Amino acid sequence: MATPAEWFAGARPRTLPAAVVPVAVGTGAAVSDGGAIWWRALLALFVALALQVGVNYANDYSDGVKGTDRDRVGPMRLVGSGVAAPRDVLAAALGCFLAAAVAGLVLVVATGAWWLLLVGLAAILAAWFYTGGSRPYGYRALGEVSVFVFFGLVAVVGTTYVQVERLSWVAVAAAVPVGLLACALLVVNNLRDIATDGPSGKRTLAVVLGDTRTRLLYSAALILPFAVAIALVPWRPFAALTLLALPLALPPVRAVRSGAVGPALIATLQQTGRLQLVFGALFALGLAL
Repeated sequence: MATPAEWFAGARPRTLPAAVVPVAVGTGAAVSDGGAIWWRALLALFVALALQVGVNYANDYSDGVKGTDRDRVGPMRLVGSGVAAPRDVLAAALGCFLAAAVAGLVLVVATGAWWLLLVGLAAILAAWFYTGGSRPYGYRALGEVSVFVFFGLVAVVGTTYVQVERLSWVAVAAAVPVGLLACALLVVNNLRDIATDGPSGKRTLAVVLGDTRTRLLYSAALILPFAVAIALVPWRPFAALTLLALPLALPPVRAVRSGAVGPALIATLQQTGRLQLVFGALFALGLAL
């Protein structure tokens, strides 16, 4: 039976910035557009975290039962390592999805925007079918597209919407750098696993692009967010605060461009998450001021 520490590791806490940052930036955009409603922001954060942990457990389950996690270099997987029964990991994933759905339903009722139910359903289905089902889209080089849409556009714009109850062009623009940084986490993770994903039949975007072009993609995903934030300066001058995070982007870009592989990329993943958090905090503050 897996220990609490192993369950915590299986939740992949280093990926949680991908859930926290879009809610923070979306709330900053809400302040910019007339004011935040903090209990709704906190509930949106709970939804995002529950979905992130849920998709991590779902991926652990699906990859584990398919056998694609057997020779991973990265963090421990509950099913792949044999410390937890597949049915238990599946139950944990479904429990997280249920918790996200209940919290999301509260936001739907509060806003009266019943169409948000379809958005929530799409997010849960995307989380499951990333590696679940007979034709997982994560095995067909579409993972980054889904991450950009759901951890960028949907999460940021949705967080703003449930607070100001209207669509905001600022939120849409702000979602672009947030989505790119979330993609960077997935890109560097898949770059690390090219050697094992390809032979196991997991055709991630990194496998399709190959090592060299994946490294270029990662670098672009880390640098372009700064360009988008600066492009917003004429309308939101304090978005320039994001430049303070630029030094944090240089070490992971250098490591990836210099050819880091295997375990060395675990540190790069940590650096990417740190950059995402700092950039997101500065961007949210810049939008709110």
